[in-house]
Amino acid sequence: MRFIFNVSILFLLHGVFIVSCETPEKKAEKDSLQEQISFIKKEFAPDKRVALFQVEAIGTQGSYVLKGESNLPEAVTALKKKLSEENIDFVDSIQLLPALDLKGKTQGLITISVANLRSNPRHSAELATQATLGTPVKIYKKEGDWYLVQTPDGYLAWVDQGGITLFTSDELDSWMANDKIIYTQTYGHSYSEPDTNAERISDVVAGNIFELLNEQNNFYAVRYPDGRIGYLSSSESISYSDWLVSMKTTGESLVETSKQLIGLPYLWGGTSTKGVDCSGFTKTVFFLNGVVIPRDASQQVHTGQPIDSTQNFESLQKGDLLFFGRKATDSTAEKVVHVGMWIGDNEFIHSSGKVHISSMDKNADNYDEFNRNRYLRTKRILGQNDIGLINLQQAALFKD
Repeated sequence: MRFIFNVSILFLLHGVFIVSCETPEKKAEKDSLQEQISFIKKEFAPDKRVALFQVEAIGTQGSYVLKGESNLPEAVTALKKKLSEENIDFVDSIQLLPALDLKGKTQGLITISVANLRSNPRHSAELATQATLGTPVKIYKKEGDWYLVQTPDGYLAWVDQGGITLFTSDELDSWMANDKIIYTQTYGHSYSEPDTNAERISDVVAGNIFELLNEQNNFYAVRYPDGRIGYLSSSESISYSDWLVSMKTTGESLVETSKQLIGLPYLWGGTSTKGVDCSGFTKTVFFLNGVVIPRDASQQVHTGQPIDSTQNFESLQKGDLLFFGRKATDSTAEKVVHVGMWIGDNEFIHSSGKVHISSMDKNADNYDEFNRNRYLRTKRILGQNDIGLINLQQAALFKD
C-alpha cells in the first residue's frame, strides 16, 4: 500500500510539473486553437444531424495534431487557413469522408421496402429515420456490417448491409438513366411472376422506386437495386415519369394523402407507411406529393412561409404545417417538439399514438386542448422554393 501511495504521489507531482510548464503564451495559443475549431464547427456544421465535423487538437512537442473526421472539405480547409493565419503550428490528420477503403463505392441505393437507419452502427441503437426502396444515399464509411450514409434530405445515419446496395458514381448514373416505376399503394408485394398467386419477392410500400424492365399481363417487370427481378401490379404502380407529369400538388391532394394514413401507428424515427413519428408523417405526405422536406419538426419549422403565430387559424390553408412545443422565455429558447398538418374546418391531422385528426375548436368532440396550449406557429410549405425543399418535378433525384 505504501508503494502504491508513493507512486501515485509521484505521478501527481509529475502532472503538476507538466501543467506548471505550460506558459501563458502556450495556453493562449491552445485556447485560440479550440476557439477556431468551435467557430468552424458552428459556421459549417451547426446541426450534427446533417453535417459531420468531429475534430480535436492533440498537443505534441511544440505543435498540435488535428485528428478526427469530416464530410465537409470546405470546413477543414477553412480551419487550416485560420490556424495558419494565427501562426499555430499543426499537423493535419483529419480524415475526409468518404473513406478511402470504400474503393469508390461511395453511392448507394436502399434495396428493401423500408430500411431502418440508426443513430449508431448497431441494431439496438435509436431509430433515427427510415429510407424507402430506391432512395439514393451518399456513403461515407463502413464500420463492421454498417454504413454511415446521408439521405437526400441531408440526414446522417447508419444502415446495415442488408438494406443497401453500393455503387460507384458511374454505376449510379447508369441506374439514374433507366426508366423507373413508383409504387403508389400504402402496402403490397412484388411477385416472382406476373401473377398475384406466384411466390412473393418482397413487401413494398408507397414511394418505393424500381427500375422498369417491361410490362406483361397488367404487371410491370422491375429490377431491384440488388439485381432481383419482380413483378408489380400495374394497378398499384405507375411510371415514375408519368407520376411526375401528372403531379398536381395542392392542399386538397395533401389532405387526401394524409387521410389514407389514418390509423397508422406512431413509430419514433418512422418515415414510411409502416409507421411514422410526427415529422415522419408530414414528410411522408409531402413526399408522396412530389416534395422532399426536412426530416425533423425542428428542421421543418425553418422552411416555408410564416403564416401565423397567434392562433389566428382563419388564415391557414390546407397543407400548412402547425408546430408545437415550448415557447421561448427570457431564459430559455423556443423548442419545437411536434408537427401536424392543417386539413381545414379547424382541424389538423398528426401522428401522436397513431395518425388521427384533432380539432382546434373547443366545442368539437376531437378538441385537442393539449396541443392548442402548446401551439407555436404555422408555416406554408406548398409552393415555396426554400433551400431545404426538394421538388421532384425539378430535381433529378431518382431519374435524369
